Amino acid sequence: MPFRRGRDGRRRPRLSAKLLIASSVATVIGFSAICASVMLDMRRGEEELARQTLENLASGIDADISRNIELYDLSLRAVASNLETPETSNVSKEVRHLILFDHAASAKHFGAIQVFNADGNLTIDAASLDPQPENRRDEEYFTVHRDHPDVGLFISRPMLHRGAYAIVLSRRITGAGGQFLGVVVGSVRFSYFHDLFGRLNLTPGDTITVLRSDRTIIMRTPFDLDVIGKTLPDTAGWTRERLKEGSWFAGKGPIDTTPRLYVRRTGASPLHVVVGKPLASIFNLWRTEAIRIGAIMAALIVFVLSTALFLAREIGRRADAEDRLEEMATTDALTGLRNRRKFDAEIELEWRRAIRHGVPIALMMIDADHFKAYNDTYGHQAGDQVLVGIAICISDAVRRAGECAARFGGEEFAVLLPGTDAIEAFKTAEMIRAKVEQWCEGEIITTVSIGVASMKPVVGQQWGDLVEAADKALYAAKANGRNQSVLARVPQIALVA
Repeated sequence: MPFRRGRDGRRRPRLSAKLLIASSVATVIGFSAICASVMLDMRRGEEELARQTLENLASGIDADISRNIELYDLSLRAVASNLETPETSNVSKEVRHLILFDHAASAKHFGAIQVFNADGNLTIDAASLDPQPENRRDEEYFTVHRDHPDVGLFISRPMLHRGAYAIVLSRRITGAGGQFLGVVVGSVRFSYFHDLFGRLNLTPGDTITVLRSDRTIIMRTPFDLDVIGKTLPDTAGWTRERLKEGSWFAGKGPIDTTPRLYVRRTGASPLHVVVGKPLASIFNLWRTEAIRIGAIMAALIVFVLSTALFLAREIGRRADAEDRLEEMATTDALTGLRNRRKFDAEIELEWRRAIRHGVPIALMMIDADHFKAYNDTYGHQAGDQVLVGIAICISDAVRRAGECAARFGGEEFAVLLPGTDAIEAFKTAEMIRAKVEQWCEGEIITTVSIGVASMKPVVGQQWGDLVEAADKALYAAKANGRNQSVLARVPQIALVA
């Protein structure tokens, strides 16, 4: 983080424009992630609610179909059982009808029960005492019972039966010795399914499919005669393994390309029910909410980022202004060097660092020779030019990072050299003195006297000791004739020209 210095010279953190932008972006990302998580939870909730609704619908349909098929199957069993009793063949047709069909189911959607002998010929018809000749030995339900004794209740493929589309329910008639005696047959007309599905409050796109165990379509709504009786193939996602009893599947079905949520229920009957609902209708409300919330979030994101960019720009401008003010506050207006205030802050900082790291720190005190006399003779403007020239010479010699050249006061300058021993500091002082001497030409003759001091400070020692040593060395240089550098020997301050 950038820093700025307070009035006491200490570095204080400054609010960064980049940090503000990064924080704003992180905040936007965080809130967006939370919003996305909430929206996904809402979507899962809508899907779960739709799945439960479809499960309840499928359970209700399955229960109704199972109950009616079970009732009709009881009638078929009763007829098959009564035909095996010897007394039935010895009574009149009227009595036999009463015995066989007295308890037979007779709902309007159920066809009349028929009995076919082992050759497939119609022998008994609940609708007539004298049935017309009829042979069904080539029908699927007949051959299945003839060739497979243990089939039990068999439900045929949808077919045209006795003038109406229906499914045929049949049971085998078995003799006392296990021989095949024929089949007892009944039918459930399509009108039953139309009536059942018509009582339901379905939305456009909803589907209800009644399947046989081999995945043959018995009935489907919306009704399409072209798909009735077809066996569903295994397609991607729609397989026997993925759409087991009580399971669900989301995607495209095998009949059309509309993505739906499919739920399967299987009861005790040989049929099972699959209910489907378009995913578009399931997530319609959620999608509306998602668009509304997304639009609000987008507007908030634009507002936050725009505000952050505006504030970042203002912070940048303020930082630049503060830097300029700090530069003005710490720079000598005439020479361009650091002023006394900046020098005090720097020497305090470098003194503590030298104590921590155990390294030397050097200081040069520089004074223009005979400056007062020169100023009185040539005027203040000429004197100012001399000070500027000396400052340029000092700046040319002091270039390393951490070194600080400052105007100490009047015609006096100070140069702080962190990490510099006495010998190196003395060489730098001589370089500055030589530059000033070479700079003088014509009638302008200006020289400088320099006091140099270097020490390794210890805890408890003050940087004023270094300034005092350098200042005493400066007085010694002036006393020895000026235009020279004097190195102070610390701590006895033994002076060497």
